[in-house]
Amino acid sequence: MYKTNALKERLRRGERAIGCWLHMCSPIAAEVVALAGFDAVIIDHEHGSGDLLNAISQLQAVSATPATTLMRVPWNDPVYIKRALDIGVEGVIVPSVDTAEQARAAVAACRYPPAGVRGAAYGLVRASDYGFQGDRYFDEQPDNLMVICQIESVQAVENIETIAAVEGVDMLFVGPFDLSASMGKLGQMEDPEVVALRHTAEARIKDAGQPMGGLAVKGDPPQAMQARGYDLVTAVSDIVLLRDAATAHLRSLR
Repeated sequence: MYKTNALKERLRRGERAIGCWLHMCSPIAAEVVALAGFDAVIIDHEHGSGDLLNAISQLQAVSATPATTLMRVPWNDPVYIKRALDIGVEGVIVPSVDTAEQARAAVAACRYPPAGVRGAAYGLVRASDYGFQGDRYFDEQPDNLMVICQIESVQAVENIETIAAVEGVDMLFVGPFDLSASMGKLGQMEDPEVVALRHTAEARIKDAGQPMGGLAVKGDPPQAMQARGYDLVTAVSDIVLLRDAATAHLRSLR
C-alpha cells in the first residue's frame, strides 16, 4: 500500500531511527520485526538469499505497520534498482559508492526522465498500488523515496564531501566491515586505524550536513553511535535475533 515515507519524515524532524536487517526471506519474520517497533526494516539483497517475488511477500507483511521498508540492492545497478523500486520498496541502500559520479548514477536510477534513467511503468507496478495511485506516486516519488549511499572504502571516505553534495542523496551509510577490508584489516573493528577512519568518515558526513547511518559492531554499541550523531543505526538482523534467542534458551535449559 502506497504511503508516505515515515523514516524520511522522522529524519526531517531530527529524530533518530533504529533499523533491523531482514535476511531470513520470511514475511512472518518481517512482520514480527516490524510489529516490534523498528523504524525501518531492510531487505538485504546484497548478502541475503531472497528474490524480488519473495521481497513482495515481505513488503505485504510490513505494509500494515508504521515501519519503512528499504532494500539494500546487490550493486549500483540501474536495472536492479528499477525493479526494486517498482515492487514498492520505500528506498534503496546502494553498496560501495566511492565517488560522486557513482552517487549520481544511483540517484539517476531512482528518477524518471528527464531527471534520471528509471524506466517508467508507474501506471501498473506495485509501487503505485498497481496504478490506483499512479499519479500520486509519479508526483511524490522524487521526494518520498530514499537514496542511501554506503561509504565502504578509503576512497569513499576521501570523497565524502563530493558524494554528500550530490542532489538526491538522502543519507550516507558507513559500512564498517568493507571499510576495514579496504585497509587490509577485515573485521578488525577495534583496531585503532580502523576506528580512526570510521571517526573521520563520521566527522566528514556530519560536516557535510548529511544524515548518517551505520552498522553497530563489536566495541561500538548503538548508544555510542547515536551519541556521535548517527541518525539511523542498524544493530541486528532477523537471523541474529532468532539465533541468539535460541542459543540463550538452550543454554538456560542445559
